[in-house]
Amino acid sequence: MRFFEWTAILCLAASGAARAQQTPTPAPPVTAIRAGTLIDGRSDTPRHNLVIVVRGNRIESVSDAASARIPAGAAVVDLSQATVLPGLIDSHTHIFLQGEDPAQGGYDANILKYPLALRAARATVAVHRALEQGFTALRDLETEGAGYGDIGIKMAIDGGYIPGPRLFVVTRAISTTGGYSLDGYAPELTMPKGAQIVDGPVEARKAAREQLDHGADWIKVYMTHRSWIGKNGELVSQPTLTVEELKAIVDEAHGWGKKVACHAYGGIGLRRALDGGCDSIEHGLDLRDEDIAQMLKQGTWYVPTLAVYYTDWSPAGTADGERDRKRASLHAISFQKALKAGVKIVFGTDVGGIPWSEPIAQEFPLMVKLGMSPMDAIKSATSRAAEMLDMQGQIGVVAPGAFADLVAVSGDPLADTKILETMQFVMKDGNVFKNDIKNVPAPPEKPERKRK
Repeated sequence: MRFFEWTAILCLAASGAARAQQTPTPAPPVTAIRAGTLIDGRSDTPRHNLVIVVRGNRIESVSDAASARIPAGAAVVDLSQATVLPGLIDSHTHIFLQGEDPAQGGYDANILKYPLALRAARATVAVHRALEQGFTALRDLETEGAGYGDIGIKMAIDGGYIPGPRLFVVTRAISTTGGYSLDGYAPELTMPKGAQIVDGPVEARKAAREQLDHGADWIKVYMTHRSWIGKNGELVSQPTLTVEELKAIVDEAHGWGKKVACHAYGGIGLRRALDGGCDSIEHGLDLRDEDIAQMLKQGTWYVPTLAVYYTDWSPAGTADGERDRKRASLHAISFQKALKAGVKIVFGTDVGGIPWSEPIAQEFPLMVKLGMSPMDAIKSATSRAAEMLDMQGQIGVVAPGAFADLVAVSGDPLADTKILETMQFVMKDGNVFKNDIKNVPAPPEKPERKRK
């Protein structure tokens, strides 16, 4: 090709680049939200009559309505008769479970009968339901035999293909031989398992590496499996991983800058979880005083998942029925002791273990019934959960610079947390997903208390 032809091509390319540079970037959309009451996720008391300005997917400002300046051209959302909160965070979910009906095969049918495409479709419905209920972020604690399906659902949400919360995923989870379902089948059959099975520190570390390499945000391990009533009437939980196996996993995860969640009911398995350096205890049904002291010393998070242990008890008088009732009674005591001691408690429900059609926020009233203040219960699902997820200041708070994840209800959740089961406004990433608040009557103002 002759010189003048190359010159013409280069000139055309330069001209196109110049035109591209001159094309203005569209300004991000601006929304102004009039908030009658704001629970911001951090403060101990609500604020009133505010304007929240959202630019793009971030909160730009939060200011008193009297002095606020609404940007020209901003879309205005009137929540002046509502209570606005940060988007809620459920830190223990299973989007690949649906509260499986035993009459339809229960848990085992997920792995033995349902194709992965069906399970992914059901997970798509689950994340939609979570967002609709005001949960704008989930820490999903394993796919229960669906491999790395949670990575795919997360990619679909982030890519805008399906609506759903921000997902923090653990992929397959880890347990040991004899430490996870499917079990109870003929011994000559090699059955698929709901978690990745390891034996020994080398296999444990390799499994953690595989899951982290494939995109796990957290690693989850099962430190206990079955539980039953012992000969002295105590709750016994079968331990799984050894301390050495767990330490290998924790060391690997921490080296990647990730954390480890430990499913642990109590007993030997829970003590191994703490000695092995886990970052969060999931469930923690039977916490001894020594366990609580160790959690405080190590800064371990506690995700109790109360409500799931108060449903679907086996019949009274049966071995499983006695176990179920023992779990619930011990769990309540453990929660109250941990709360009194100042353990860092985070909201989690184990939804998926219960159907996604049930209200996720049913956990709030139970936490309050067992002694947690309504404001602290809300913080456990907002700023405190965000801190555990290393997302403090980004989610779980209504403040400048945070993601524009906002929800609203028409009543006062500090008077009755059950109100949070009926979310009427949901915004995620600056986009309004749901708005059912229209002409809601203003709640009566409480008289200001005079200081003595």
